[in-house]
Amino acid sequence: MTSFAQNPLDTKITYLKGVGPVRGKLLNEIGISTVRDLLQYYPRKFLDRTNIKPIKELKIGEEAVVIGRIETLGLRKTRRRNFFQITLNDGTGRLQCNWFNGISWISEKFSVNQKVTVFGKIDFYKGYTISHPEHDILDENEDPRNTGNIIAQYSSTASLKSAGLDSRGFRNIVTNALLYGGRELSDHFSQELCSEIGLISYGQAIHSIHKPKNSVSLTNAIYRLKFDELFFLQILMAKKKVFIKKEVSSSFPDIGNITRKIYEKIPFKLTDAQVRAMKEIRRDISIPQQMNRLLQGDVGCGKTVVALLSAAIIADNSAQIAVLAPTEILARQHYKTMKELADLVGLKIELILGGKKKDERLELLENIKSGKIQLLIGTHAIIQPDIEFNNLGLVIIDEQHRFGVEQRKALLDKGNHPHILAMTATPIPRTLAITYHGDMDITIIDQLPGNRQPIKTFVVNSNQQDKIYNFIKKEVNLGNQCFIVYPIIEESEKLDLKAAETEYKKLSNNIFPEFNIGFIHGKLKSEDRDLRMEAFKQNQIQILVATTVIEVGIDIPNATTMVIENADRFGLAQLHQLRGRIGRGDKRGFCILIPSKNEISERLKIMELTSDGFEIADEDLRIRGPGDFFGTKQHGYMKLKIADITKDGKIARIARQYAFQIINEDPELNSSRNTGILQKFKTEYAHMYAYLQTG
Repeated sequence: MTSFAQNPLDTKITYLKGVGPVRGKLLNEIGISTVRDLLQYYPRKFLDRTNIKPIKELKIGEEAVVIGRIETLGLRKTRRRNFFQITLNDGTGRLQCNWFNGISWISEKFSVNQKVTVFGKIDFYKGYTISHPEHDILDENEDPRNTGNIIAQYSSTASLKSAGLDSRGFRNIVTNALLYGGRELSDHFSQELCSEIGLISYGQAIHSIHKPKNSVSLTNAIYRLKFDELFFLQILMAKKKVFIKKEVSSSFPDIGNITRKIYEKIPFKLTDAQVRAMKEIRRDISIPQQMNRLLQGDVGCGKTVVALLSAAIIADNSAQIAVLAPTEILARQHYKTMKELADLVGLKIELILGGKKKDERLELLENIKSGKIQLLIGTHAIIQPDIEFNNLGLVIIDEQHRFGVEQRKALLDKGNHPHILAMTATPIPRTLAITYHGDMDITIIDQLPGNRQPIKTFVVNSNQQDKIYNFIKKEVNLGNQCFIVYPIIEESEKLDLKAAETEYKKLSNNIFPEFNIGFIHGKLKSEDRDLRMEAFKQNQIQILVATTVIEVGIDIPNATTMVIENADRFGLAQLHQLRGRIGRGDKRGFCILIPSKNEISERLKIMELTSDGFEIADEDLRIRGPGDFFGTKQHGYMKLKIADITKDGKIARIARQYAFQIINEDPELNSSRNTGILQKFKTEYAHMYAYLQTG
């Protein structure tokens, strides 16, 4: 790319009027390299100067726009900290605006008698106040009541602000960018498609997002640009789905002795949801087209049995199965659960983890390569280069979101387009499912085994600790067992949390000296952890103090009680996962959540109100957002600038409908009506292509 490109939008940002080398370097650091990048740097919020309120009519707690002149300004000092303050007067009253951060920068922006607009939440302390308001300095003759402007506010950094690129500075260079390259903003959608969906043109949307004429033009611009982001994400999903369906896989139509015997040996009746899941999986693997299915179900719904039956069909057809788990605990749990039935029917199963002796590993590798081992379960160790399968027919990936694209690809490459069955016990809201897993067919197991009783959940303040301890003693004396969970294992002054290790000693010596208490955490050697878990399973340990290593892969039917300390430090979905470790037998389970402060939040109360993982997941997504929902950065292709997965479900579904329709009709986007879509996908979403090459 040259300094001044053939297309003005591709011109380096340094050469735009008002930028230059210093600002250009700073803009590069936040991902703005070209004029196009700048125009796609959308405002973070908007200051509506059409809705101005006199100071005398302000109400505490409301958000308001105020225009006035600066009467006084200066640094104010208190015993705790310094802050910068201006006092505005609009003729009806006074408003104090306070800044506690960025004082050196903000103090240089204002002068006495200056005319300014401020926006923020109204508070009251010796008069009306706003802390860290959005602000805009007005020209002397400017009357926003007449101009009716809605003003864009941009994210900035201290270094950008020091170079004059606060919101006002950004508005100036964006104006120059629109003058320089605005005419080149051609639309990637046809006029017919825009009319059908009800979208304004792309060029109009870019102009209006930065310089909205009114609230209607801004609303239309935001809708169009959100639609674009979600549409191209769904184009990726649709292309991925087509890519997978093109892959020729082995078909496994036959049910043989292994599958029949497992059906006979299962000590319970499958739920209707499990039967439905098996029918969908059988349909997929019976044809020579690669299955790409997500098996989603709440904790304890019986996904492992469905996975084992699917594996049995593959084994009946003389092929192998690999099960990839994110943790050793989960891998061992899968191995133990599956081996109990596998040994009864002659299905050869093995577990591979790190740390095997050389001779044992060589023998294991040979048995995998020869096909003697039919079902292999493991962690990341399973994707090592020296592991070769004889005929890998099915890959089962548990908690797929915990693995990166390259890790999944490394396992899939060990077979000739093996079928893919991903599993998750993390209930995924519908909008997030079509976004993160839009390329997959989804099966939901929405029933629990008939013998399960609902878990009773209570949110209790720590000042009731004695009552909680007495309840635990009562349960243990009845022959039941208990988990006590902490979020960390070492002292942390910053978070002011109780350290699990310290509490373990206190519980052992002072609170429950009559019981055997165990302690497991992530830093234990796997052998020690396994020994302690086995002792807990055999009821040699009655109370297990643990960190979140027990979140998945623990199945102790006799465990009826779980106490989670500092419960407000966990996401709702994680709390639900932890809660799923109890009540797995025929006895009622009890989950007690203790917040770190003696305040019971509405968020935690949700756990009392429902045991439906999907309701909890919806609420967790709304509160925490998609970035934290899975607690992972694996989905790097999902860097949305303006769309919000938690709020834009309706737009996402419409975008998905049109994206899939277009790809189904024109998979390569070769038709003339889709030329613009193809060009934009290639130029602006090139980083997504790697995702197309793997599961």
